[in-house]
Amino acid sequence: MSQFENVSVTKKANVYFDGKCVSHSIQLADGTAKSVGVILPSTLTFTTAAPEIMELIEGECKVTLAGATEAVTYKGGESFSVPGDSSFQIEVLDTVHYVCHFG
Repeated sequence: MSQFENVSVTKKANVYFDGKCVSHSIQLADGTAKSVGVILPSTLTFTTAAPEIMELIEGECKVTLAGATEAVTYKGGESFSVPGDSSFQIEVLDTVHYVCHFG
């Protein structure tokens, strides 16, 4: 699926890490919340409140989940899960376009 239908979009972007990550919050008709964004080449650490699934639309990155000793490489078309109340480090090798699925 290359697009979402019947969504509400928060007009103001979420800008993190001096603009290295920019996303928009969306809400589907059934109330499901997601964010859609881009991360520029960089190494960043994110924290999570709720569990998340990061779906990579395009790009390439290495991800190290909290407590892991080695990074795993992900490319467009792949996804990874992050537990709630946790964190992950992402090293973006090629600009990542993503959808973050919450909960």
